[in-house]
Amino acid sequence: MTESISPLKVFDPRMVRAHRSRAAARLTEYDFLFREVAERLCDRLSDVKRTFPLALDLGCHGGEFGQTVGGRGGIETLIQCDPSVAMARRAGGPALVADADALPFGEGKFDLIVSNMSLHWVNDLPGALIQIRRALKPDGLFLAALAGGGTLGELRGALLEAEMELAGGASPRVSPFIDLRDAGALLQRAGFALPVADGDLIPVRYENAFKLMTDLRGMGEANALAAAPRHFTRRNIMLRAAEIYRERHVGPDGRIPASFQIVYLTGWAPDPSQQQPLRPGSAEARLADVLGGEEKTAGDKARPLRDN
Repeated sequence: MTESISPLKVFDPRMVRAHRSRAAARLTEYDFLFREVAERLCDRLSDVKRTFPLALDLGCHGGEFGQTVGGRGGIETLIQCDPSVAMARRAGGPALVADADALPFGEGKFDLIVSNMSLHWVNDLPGALIQIRRALKPDGLFLAALAGGGTLGELRGALLEAEMELAGGASPRVSPFIDLRDAGALLQRAGFALPVADGDLIPVRYENAFKLMTDLRGMGEANALAAAPRHFTRRNIMLRAAEIYRERHVGPDGRIPASFQIVYLTGWAPDPSQQQPLRPGSAEARLADVLGGEEKTAGDKARPLRDN
């Protein structure tokens, strides 16, 4: 059955799978970012003092999270899955092929679901999060890392400026990424309890823009936008983009930076045993007493500190 591209789809799932499959054979030459983020996910998981009898690595690439976590994190059995057959095979161990927005699992199957740098390729992220929450057992943990809005800002700007200059218009070339400010709201919308979203920035320095683009292809992270041009970019545009990149961002060491903003999502499948917010009016002390101030009724108006 042929898979059509809906006008509402940001990414072409066929291209996502194809890029990952092409990258699988030589992934170890380019998987440094996946391994770095996997280590940071493992550190966060180590802070959770409990065991996870059955865990899922969603979008596992070459199995970097499973190789990194080892005996840490309380994981007893780890199932890995990826949209690419070649990647799932490379991961080794119990592995299967599945897309994050079409999970083939029933409700309440996993104690833990982890995703390492894959969910930024999902067209319906809110829907995928709902499926992930449903696949967790009550009080199961979801822990993910994905590319955030600040990722590859330098490359995005250079490509845009070069294409506007030489072609009189711009094509979509760098994926839109989630804004950290929206991430926590998405977890709440999907029904997760105790949602937390935070982020950090991983800077990587390159000899030139072409080395960066080679690394992106080697990771399987090349452009998979549904609206992306289906022809090769003109050589003069790419050369000009590399020139602009260097002009705008070169450092004292002669290298250029590439920014990877990582957004971390943490949430729990709801369970009655979890800490619940207090009912309104159930506090045992007045806020005014705690702060040493004077309590006012709802009808009182605050006096302005100064007149403008």
